[in-house]
Amino acid sequence: MDKPVLEVNHLKKYFKTPAGQLHAVDDVSFAIEKGHTLGVVGESGCGKTTLGRTILRLIEPTSGEIYFNGEDITKLKKDNMKAIRRKMQLIFQDPYASLNPRMSVSEIIKEPMIVNKMCSSKKELDEKVKELMELVGLAPRLVNTYPHEMDGGRRQRVGIARALATNPEFIVCDEPVSALDVSIQAQILNLMMDLQEKKQLSYLFITHDLSVVKHISTEIAVMYLGQCVEKAPTEELFAHPRHPYTKALLSAIPVIDISQRGKKPELLTGEVNSPVNPVSYCRFYSRCKYACDKCKEHSYELKEISPGHFSACHMNFTGEIE
Repeated sequence: MDKPVLEVNHLKKYFKTPAGQLHAVDDVSFAIEKGHTLGVVGESGCGKTTLGRTILRLIEPTSGEIYFNGEDITKLKKDNMKAIRRKMQLIFQDPYASLNPRMSVSEIIKEPMIVNKMCSSKKELDEKVKELMELVGLAPRLVNTYPHEMDGGRRQRVGIARALATNPEFIVCDEPVSALDVSIQAQILNLMMDLQEKKQLSYLFITHDLSVVKHISTEIAVMYLGQCVEKAPTEELFAHPRHPYTKALLSAIPVIDISQRGKKPELLTGEVNSPVNPVSYCRFYSRCKYACDKCKEHSYELKEISPGHFSACHMNFTGEIE
């Protein structure tokens, strides 16, 4: 079996605050195969974006290991990381804020290739820009257009073209469709899936929209207060959620089927624990209807409850949560 494109082992990222250590990412592990997508979901503030940026080493990890194509990149120096970053790219959430307003579409797409000295002549550079624009569905007439002259969907296509300019193998997609209209979201998602198939790209897809993550992901990881509390193949997670937090998230998805309209969502009550100097036991304890004294004994790690399905709730092994 081939090595995964990306493998993350016990990754942690803590920030110092006046009140103590903020555990933004706390002991997260997973692997992404070539051509696959890992969707990362959870509430705002759970550490999804910090996880993505730490993997790219835009933020330095506190501890843990990040393997890209079998190479540990956690301690690589700046010069060595530059070559790796050509193969690891990022698509931002806001397609307007992430583009330089003083640069045209052509200049935005050219910039990564110029920085990495990928083309030997202006003609080659222009040809590459033309190819990338065609690949992401941008009309040639937009080549000298500026970001403020385009709608959100086209701006995000420019962002995708820029990410593809260095021929990456792995892309962190940080809520790439959340700022777009629903109809445009579908177009961008389908484009990303087509590109993945053509170029065998691997994605870490960060989102809070469960319908979006179901559409694009091969596997889904659910995060809560910096920790991964459940991980499973997409169909398995939606069919058989096992962690109480995952169950609550899925029950909140609006349903179109009239026969299902009477089903009430699982409302979460109780206080959210602070990520600053967090409790040593289950962080979902204060909001969980299944909570018991055993939950306060220690923090529970992900354990396999069925093939490929992992959960961090001890009650999955007692038969009390089904």
